[in-house]
Amino acid sequence: MTTVVEDFIEKQLVERRHRLERAVAAGGTNRARRLLEDVDAALERFENGTYGICDVCHESVESDRLIADPLVRVCLDHLSSVERSALEQDLELAAQVQRGLLPPPNVTSGGWQVSYHYEPASVVSGDYCDVVDGGEAGLYFMLGDVSGKGVAASMLTAHLHAMFRSLISVKMPLKSIVEHASRVFAESTLPTHYATLVVGRALPNGAVEVCNAGHPYPLVIRKHGVSELETSGLPVGLFRDEEFSVQELRLEYGESLLSYSDGVSEAVDGAGSEYGAARLRGLLRGSYRATPEDLIAACNADVNRFRNGAPKADDLTILALARS
Repeated sequence: MTTVVEDFIEKQLVERRHRLERAVAAGGTNRARRLLEDVDAALERFENGTYGICDVCHESVESDRLIADPLVRVCLDHLSSVERSALEQDLELAAQVQRGLLPPPNVTSGGWQVSYHYEPASVVSGDYCDVVDGGEAGLYFMLGDVSGKGVAASMLTAHLHAMFRSLISVKMPLKSIVEHASRVFAESTLPTHYATLVVGRALPNGAVEVCNAGHPYPLVIRKHGVSELETSGLPVGLFRDEEFSVQELRLEYGESLLSYSDGVSEAVDGAGSEYGAARLRGLLRGSYRATPEDLIAACNADVNRFRNGAPKADDLTILALARS
């Protein structure tokens, strides 16, 4: 665990102890008394330097689990059957929430078509994907990857979903939307939490605005080839007062923009070799006039061929925008 996370958890435990003390003093239940004992034991582990160490194997407990529940005492490998069952239920509930927040798989609006593919590496995902029809303001699309894994990461993606939908509804410029979202994210999460993002807006006249916050470069697919949209800033939420730039381009009929998470470019085969952005660019050459669905299908098929049965190491998300 980082010192920042440890400090955060210790402050949370102290705050919980104060609340439990008041509850017990006011005639609290046996459950409140047991929780107070557990919190005191956790604070004692902080004092003797054993907090975050598994009681069974003496290895580190997963930091995202400690953030979610500071009273955790064992790593995932040493959960009891009851604890494992409860964790599986929590993961499945988080997965249901994530699936419920996803947009329709294919969206058509204002002369644009958008499709995406969303594939978690495990039950829940740290990838974020959304498409919002802003009417006259344009068609908004977002694809990102938050720091961390598991339920904690899935909660951060839900946080991003709510923020961007709220900010889009008040019709701010794209630059302001991303800067406001970054400020709220920085103020409402741990300093170790951030997200790489591509946020865009497609207008009916063919203009596209793109803000890249530390994410892999989107690919522009035109009649004469494929190029990277080389614009990028710092991830969202890394600093409170970040500024972001917006790049503008124009897509003609049949041209496309494709964004992807690093689960694509960093996919590995059995020998440990990475798929890489160069292979993806080569694959998409000659894809002028392809539909977003066809672009995504081609990417998925090629990544799977490359992996050749090797296990997925990361979440994989692809989003394609085409002027129809």
